[in-house]
Amino acid sequence: MLLKSLELQGYRNYEALQLSVGSGVNIFIGPNAQGKTNLLEAIHVLALTKSHRTSKDKELIGWNASAAKIRAELERKHGTVSLELQISAQGKKAKVNGLEQRKLSGFVGSLNVVLFAPEDLDIVKGAPGVRRRFMDMEIGQVHPGYLYDLQQFQKVLQQRNNYLKATDLSRSSPEMLEVWNEQLAAYGVKMMKRRQNFIHHLQQWADKIHAGITGDTEKLTVEYRPSFGQAQDGVSQDESSLFKQFMIKLTQNKEQEFRRGVTLTGPHRDDLAFFINGKDVQSFGSQGQQRTAALSLKLAELELMREEIGEYPLLLLDDVLSELDQTRQTQLIETFQSRVQTFITTTGLESVNMSKLRDAAVFHVRNGELMR
Repeated sequence: MLLKSLELQGYRNYEALQLSVGSGVNIFIGPNAQGKTNLLEAIHVLALTKSHRTSKDKELIGWNASAAKIRAELERKHGTVSLELQISAQGKKAKVNGLEQRKLSGFVGSLNVVLFAPEDLDIVKGAPGVRRRFMDMEIGQVHPGYLYDLQQFQKVLQQRNNYLKATDLSRSSPEMLEVWNEQLAAYGVKMMKRRQNFIHHLQQWADKIHAGITGDTEKLTVEYRPSFGQAQDGVSQDESSLFKQFMIKLTQNKEQEFRRGVTLTGPHRDDLAFFINGKDVQSFGSQGQQRTAALSLKLAELELMREEIGEYPLLLLDDVLSELDQTRQTQLIETFQSRVQTFITTTGLESVNMSKLRDAAVFHVRNGELMR
């Protein structure tokens, strides 16, 4: 998969930009707050129709613009693809080869990316929400149906939570709660099965990559931890069995949920656990081990996505090389070199091991303008 050209109009601090990029490594260099990350964000938004930096679409629209447009030409294994995404106060419109898509879920997957930013080093040691977001973003790209289940689950969850907050248990309607419970469990089970399958395959790649980085001295294990049952219990069962467990747990938690005004069971409470040689990395691993585990996870995404879609996605490295020591930086560069089209942002080339990079295209960014 190759991004051949990128065009921005009214996007953040880019009034108008037309950019042709190299097929290998592309480095965007410049001081902070000049628009480097905005470029990578635009590519990410084109892939997932949402930003990794903000949930407010209006922030993507430039000060003097009524709408933001992102256009790109891609070369995929089945031919050239033209993509366009328009973001305005009225919502989003997406086109593939000039044809408007009725649903954004039909647009997602046209472009695939793996983003690695400094905050991704917190996948291992950060809050559970970071790890859930990681799963949602990556699964959604290769299985757009997952995004639909996620959106429907979130709608039901919000309605159910609002009801729990506004109603006492003694005055609640069992019939109404039963409807929400069934919908929550139906969408939730589909999400859990997708997550289980994703982590199972990701673990295999991550362990292999981690072994390479550590010289076969450490074994990395990634476990999916659903919100009920022991680690990995139930998720290997069929959906009907898991649905029953979900409904039972909702019934058991009913009094506590009304008391707290929040739903306590479901994929919105799932988590991941990481082990190196059987030791919990989140609690007992060194910072170096945590970072190596996070790096292995991101590199595993590249391989898993290639396995799923038949070609490598784009790799977006947002100021992450400066956060890695020479050993980990070298491992990262050697992984994507000559295989994955890569976009790197940095404030200075001194933080990049240029001796390991071959034929990189370097762009200087200043005030929303680019120069070679």
